[in-house]
This record gives sequence, C-alpha cells and structure tokens, in this order.
Amino acid sequence: MSDQQPPSHWPRPPVAPGMYAPPQAREVTASYRRWAGVLTWTAVVVAALMAVALVVSIVFLVWADQDTRNAAYGYLALVLWVGIAAGVPVLIGVAVAARGMRRRVRQQSRPGNAPS
Repeated sequence: MSDQQPPSHWPRPPVAPGMYAPPQAREVTASYRRWAGVLTWTAVVVAALMAVALVVSIVFLVWADQDTRNAAYGYLALVLWVGIAAGVPVLIGVAVAARGMRRRVRQQSRPGNAPS
C-alpha cells in the first residue's frame, strides 16, 4: 500500500507544520442578508403577538371577574398564557439567530472588514 493519503475535496490554505489556521468565514450573500431580515421581522411579529396576547388575557380576566356568567373568559386567559409560555422559547431562538446574522451582515458591510 502507498503511504499517500487520498486527495481532499476541500481546498486547504497553506499552513506551516504545527501551526493553527483559524477557519475562514464565507462571504455574506444576498440570500443570507434576506434571511437575516426575515428572522428579524419574525422575532418582531412574534414579540408583538405575545404582547397583544398578554393584554387580551388581562382584559379577559377583568371580564371574568366582573360576572360569574363570564367565567369562560378566565379559561381563555389561561389558554393565552399557555400560548405565551410556548412562544417564549421560539422568540428567544429566533431573536438570537437574527441578532447573530445581523451582526455578521453589519460587520461585513463595513469597509475594510473581513467576515469573521
């Protein structure tokens, strides 16, 4: 058998033996910028819906407290709170991803900065 290794499909930058080369970030494309905007607006919309749901649930609780015939509004408020609780992890995940993508887009759009 030969001591040679098969050729790699990924081009590697020249590195001195024993030295570490940090990975090179790829260029930010128009599609990446578009998805950064989509994720940002998704986070804004989810946050707005959660704020509206919180206000509506408080209104439902006030209505349920006024009269015993309106007790079903209290249950609707509980359903909205469950929806808010389920939406918090979604909001956090989308917001964190959008922030990282927007930071990378902003960093590359500055003149003289290489992507990282």
